[in-house]
Amino acid sequence: MSETAVLVHSDAEVLAQAAAARLVVRLVDAQAARGFASLVLTGGRAAAGVYRAVRDSPARDAVDWSHVDIWWGDERFLPAGHPERNETQAREALLDHIPLDPSRVHPMPASNGTHIADTNRDDPHRDDPHRDDPEAAADRYAQALAAAARPGTARLPHFDLLLLGVGEDGHIASIFPEHPAAYETRPVTAVRGSPKPPPVRLTLTLPAINTAEEIWLIAAGPEKAGAVGMALTGAGPVQLPAAGVRAVDRTLWLLDRAAAREVSPSIRSLR
Repeated sequence: MSETAVLVHSDAEVLAQAAAARLVVRLVDAQAARGFASLVLTGGRAAAGVYRAVRDSPARDAVDWSHVDIWWGDERFLPAGHPERNETQAREALLDHIPLDPSRVHPMPASNGTHIADTNRDDPHRDDPHRDDPEAAADRYAQALAAAARPGTARLPHFDLLLLGVGEDGHIASIFPEHPAAYETRPVTAVRGSPKPPPVRLTLTLPAINTAEEIWLIAAGPEKAGAVGMALTGAGPVQLPAAGVRAVDRTLWLLDRAAAREVSPSIRSLR
C-alpha cells in the first residue's frame, strides 16, 4: 500500500543537503536490489540545490553512476544547451561531474531536434522536417520510454525515484492547473500556452509520473506554502496537479519550514 510522508527541514540549504543524502542512499539500495537504478529529474531552484549537494557530497561515489538510467519529468522545448532547459541545469549542477554512461542518459528532445550528447552526424532526427514539432517530440520520448520498458510490461520503464518541484500554483513537471495536460492519459504530452514561460514544453503526464516506485516533491520558500498546504488537504488533481501525485510505494514531501507553514503539524515531521 502506498504511503505519504512529510518531512520538514529548517531551511532550503539543509533541505538540499538532506535530500542529497537520501538520494544517494535510494540509488545505492536500488542497485543492491537489481544492479541498476533509474532516476527521473526535474527542474527548478530547489532541485538544482539538491543536484549540487549530491555533486559535492563525499558519499556520491557510493553510487555506481555508470549503472544509473537518467530520465526527465519535463522539459522546456528550447534549443539544446539553452540555459533555461532542465537538461542544461542538471548537467551543470551534477551530470557533467559524475561518471555516467551516456547511453543511459535520456534527455527530452530539444526544439532543434538534438540534445547535448548528440553528434548530429548520427542523430536520426537531424533531417526530420518535424523535429521542431513539440507533439512529434513528445511521441519520440514516449517511444524511447517504451523501448526501455521491461518485456511484457506497460509502456514505461521502472522508475526507482522521480523528483518533482512544486510551483506556486501547485503545478508539477509541466502540468499546470486546469491545463489540457492535466487531463492527458498518454505517458508524454506536449504543452502549448504554458502560463509560465517558455510557453512550449514537454512533460510526463500524471499517469506516467505515478508509476514511479518512489516520488519526492521538493519545495522551499514561503511562496510555495499555499500550494503545498492545499495539496496535502484534499485539493483536486486538475485544479492542483501536485495533489494528484501518488507513487506506487512512497510519496515523500521534502519541505523547508517556510514552505510547510500551512501544513498541519499532525502530518509533518520536523528535521
